[in-house]
Amino acid sequence: MSLTVCSCLRRFEYSKAPAESDIDEMTMHSGGRHRPEELAKLASMTKFTKKEIKLIYRGFKQECPTGMVDEDSFKHIFSQFFPQGDATNYAHYVFNTMKQTQSGKISFEDFLSILSRVSRGTTQDKIQWVFALYDLDGDGVITKAEMTDVVTSIYEMLGRATTPLVQDSSAKDHVDRIFHLIDSDQDGCVSMEELSRWCRRDDRLLQSFDTLDTVL
Repeated sequence: MSLTVCSCLRRFEYSKAPAESDIDEMTMHSGGRHRPEELAKLASMTKFTKKEIKLIYRGFKQECPTGMVDEDSFKHIFSQFFPQGDATNYAHYVFNTMKQTQSGKISFEDFLSILSRVSRGTTQDKIQWVFALYDLDGDGVITKAEMTDVVTSIYEMLGRATTPLVQDSSAKDHVDRIFHLIDSDQDGCVSMEELSRWCRRDDRLLQSFDTLDTVL
């Protein structure tokens, strides 16, 4: 699921790297547009170089001229990647993991911070992000209902692109098969520690986390 997120977020990077004369665009501020933090500060806060940040910012600005992304715009970006399905619910869940304030919008700094964790962070950083995605109410545990909701949203997003075609019960059946394996103490909830242990036991899953460092 995190691979899906990373491929969508890469839409913001499709522009060519800016020329040196374009560097000042990150420090310009006009009208009511959001002004990102200075380049050096962003580089110190993330795992990206200054050159990489300029590249990401160029693409981000093309998609979000105001410098801020609301949830509707975020859903629209996701929908372009999955035209055969409905990405609405999954995009909503991902948006909530990125939103750092109560404004209901994502700034470039928010976007860059999450992208840095998902693509360049440690394995534990990535597992923590996945946990936040599934912990819908933010209470520190993942319930079976929450996992079912997120998995259902993934199937909805993939739509007719899945092979074989998914049935209405596919998400529930999938969660029924794996939830009890992750919930090692069988208390009906998955903790951060349980998810981390389960992920680290699966070499293929760990390798998929490693492939997330393909952003640029």
